[in-house]
Amino acid sequence: MEEYDLIVIGAGSGLDVASAFASRGKSVAVIEPGPLGGTCLNRGCIPSKMLIHRADVVKEIQNSEKFGIEASVDDIHFSEMVEEVNEEVRQDSKNIEEGIKASENHTLYRTEAEFIDNSTLEVDGEKITADKIVVAAGTRPFIPPIDGIEDVDYMTSKEALEMTEKPDDMIVVGGGYISNELAHFFEAMGIDVTILERGERLLRNEDREVSIKYTELASERFNVELETEASEVYEEDGRTIVVADGKEYEADELFIAAGRVPNTDSLKVGNTDIETDESGYIEVDEYMNTSVDHIYALGDIIGKHPFKHAANKEANVALINAFVGNKKEIDYTAMPHAVFSAPQIAGVGKTEQELEEEDTEYVKASYEYEKTGMGMALKDEDGFVKVLASEEGEILGCHIIGPHASQQIHEVLVAMKAGSGTVSDIQDTIHIHPALNEVVQRAFNQL
Repeated sequence: MEEYDLIVIGAGSGLDVASAFASRGKSVAVIEPGPLGGTCLNRGCIPSKMLIHRADVVKEIQNSEKFGIEASVDDIHFSEMVEEVNEEVRQDSKNIEEGIKASENHTLYRTEAEFIDNSTLEVDGEKITADKIVVAAGTRPFIPPIDGIEDVDYMTSKEALEMTEKPDDMIVVGGGYISNELAHFFEAMGIDVTILERGERLLRNEDREVSIKYTELASERFNVELETEASEVYEEDGRTIVVADGKEYEADELFIAAGRVPNTDSLKVGNTDIETDESGYIEVDEYMNTSVDHIYALGDIIGKHPFKHAANKEANVALINAFVGNKKEIDYTAMPHAVFSAPQIAGVGKTEQELEEEDTEYVKASYEYEKTGMGMALKDEDGFVKVLASEEGEILGCHIIGPHASQQIHEVLVAMKAGSGTVSDIQDTIHIHPALNEVVQRAFNQL
């Protein structure tokens, strides 16, 4: 049986831990059956944002008339742009793999892994063990129990990002962030999009006012069917038909974006003493340590914050604690997120509905983009910044919908993490006039 100092399962953010151990002369086994770089690089945030930027360019041109500019999109080279993006991703993944193979301290296993016990894994019929193990094996798309789903062709986010032949229309099951980001891309490319969402609004985990506004705007671009749940699917004459609440919807393509599930089952963590929650996510403490002393876990598989920036933070904490013992605690203060839809959405802290559920007292204020100089220049009539704070001035949450929301949120993050964490951090900071960030300051000034 091969013995290592460290085994890392998953080649996304887990590679940060692997590389740090290897650079210190430790022997490291990396187990990854798919392309190296993890979900973010290969089938998530990197290829999706590269494609979404192209959608942003298209919509900018299509909306140019409101600025007194006559312009049109004469042609979209759909296949070429998708292939270009995926080739860049493949090359980055290949570079990572070549770097690992060139390292004398790394051993790469390009296969699935299964736990045999707390210290032993089986890979390709071989048993391996290590002093420390890091589980960073991520999640996979959840496929809802729709009658007939196994008998039809459908896409998940992986196939959707690699689709080189443009269909005329598409049905999307699910109304979360993956659904809406890619719906933005597909609609901008000239594809008719129908979204089937079982909830009462899209992006329902966002702050209620943001979610309501986004649903209103999305309904102007997509055929949005709310409180609608798919129950059956079948193919007829080359078309896919989805039955939902007694109504039939048909399209060239079916895209399932109904959430994700952890890969703990395929890893056979049930053969260990690793504790998981009722959904199968690995439970960890503040040190990223599982219920087994020498096993750490990070990233999507722990079910806390399914973002690449969260996984990177967790990898840093897991690295330190796996290497020198449990000395560093994870700090999720001001953990942000963004949805690269159109318009963009970003948030940090609590939503208003969460504060209501917790019976927490709060005050709130908001400010519209169009009331600022740059908002007027952008002719943005829908964006706003919403602030939630305690009566003493502590920032409890901030939620933004509008242009550059993913960037606008950052001064709030710094205030919450490195400043006093109060509204005065924003109110008392001089903002460039008429930069777009004024809308953030003015929202805080309303308090």
